[in-house]
Amino acid sequence: MTSKASFIAGLPKAELHLHIEGTLEPALVRQLASRNKIPIPDAISSLTSTSSGYTFNDLTSFLAVYYPNMAVLLTSTDFFDMAYAYLTKAHSQNVIHAEIFFDPQAHTSRGVPFSTVISGLRQAIIKAERELGMSASLIMCFLRDMSPEFAMATLTEALPYKDYIIGVGLDSDERQNPPAKFAAVFARARQEGWLVTCHCDIDQQDSIKHIRQVLNEIQVDRIDHGTNIVEDASLVELVKEKRIGLTCCPVSNSVVTKDFKGEEILQLLRAGVKVTVNSDDPAYFRGYMNENLMKTMDETDITREEIVQLQRNAFEVAWISERKRERFLGLLDSHAK
Repeated sequence: MTSKASFIAGLPKAELHLHIEGTLEPALVRQLASRNKIPIPDAISSLTSTSSGYTFNDLTSFLAVYYPNMAVLLTSTDFFDMAYAYLTKAHSQNVIHAEIFFDPQAHTSRGVPFSTVISGLRQAIIKAERELGMSASLIMCFLRDMSPEFAMATLTEALPYKDYIIGVGLDSDERQNPPAKFAAVFARARQEGWLVTCHCDIDQQDSIKHIRQVLNEIQVDRIDHGTNIVEDASLVELVKEKRIGLTCCPVSNSVVTKDFKGEEILQLLRAGVKVTVNSDDPAYFRGYMNENLMKTMDETDITREEIVQLQRNAFEVAWISERKRERFLGLLDSHAK
């Protein structure tokens, strides 16, 4: 029997919860700061040569590092380099399909044009498809700690690039920022033909209330994180009935809260919920897809068959054509034999 690491490394994977700005490794931040002749962000300049990465201990302190680092992203080439670095890394871990979150408001709010952001990201995806054989698409996220009016303006600004974007999402600081605040924005997104997902981060204030909102008011196609749903059996049954996927992130969970939610992920998987495992912000949480799957396998009693089921779930709830889905599931079945 192959080792756990070899088994996981060989699995064809889909990644459905990945913030492209969260793939900014310290070395790339330094490189872009130098190229753009701007100061190195404090979170990088404070790192010693022996540091293993960024330092924070909860969602708030993470965001306080995360957003300032984006100051190095100024040109379409910067966004291309960031995205292609991630796609190359993901390809090395046998990710064959990725659905990539991007936060345009984090850039337009500091003067970077929307066109600069999306053109760089789009060119990286085209190159990865051509040279790496990867499939990838973009999900535009609205920042929930900004106004619904700004979100709606961002949606309008994105319309000329509608074919480049598969869906829309909601992320950033959840405190006092319920999904219902953006109901009109998501209704408009649906009118434009976009699919919808929302972050319902773990162990946040009003977690169950927010999950109920995204299911009943926003009517999402997926939920990002969402493992607190185990606290309400009726909501668990609802996501099963609607076949709504949950995009869980074990390694990041273990940093922003006291538990990585492995048991909850496994409980939901065994209940028939379409849970998946993803890397979230891997440069910050120090774990890409394989590391997240290894953590799940090492720290729970999940079986190899259930690890395969996590990947099956990901391909089944991915926003791809049925033809692609069948091809990817065929590759997974061949590996699992």
